[in-house]
Amino acid sequence: MLKKLLAKIGGAVTASLVPFAVWAGAVDVNTADAETIARELNGVGAARAEAIVEYRNEYGSFASADELLNVAGIGRHILDVNRANILVEKNQ
Repeated sequence: MLKKLLAKIGGAVTASLVPFAVWAGAVDVNTADAETIARELNGVGAARAEAIVEYRNEYGSFASADELLNVAGIGRHILDVNRANILVEKNQ
């Protein structure tokens, strides 16, 4: 019984040690609000997320994830870390 309990506890501890990137979700940067962008993209806090929304409002929808490099505070590392979770849907 103790082994089963330790296995369950060990699983919970292991899950808590998994890098946060695993828990990030996909986000469409053409439609998401700043709060959603900040929550779903690693290394993107409120200020960077707001910069993404402001860029989108000023220049229009993003054509590709690489266009995020034009946003102040978004560099190659942040883009690469989040690339799998960045959706760029074409607005109708």
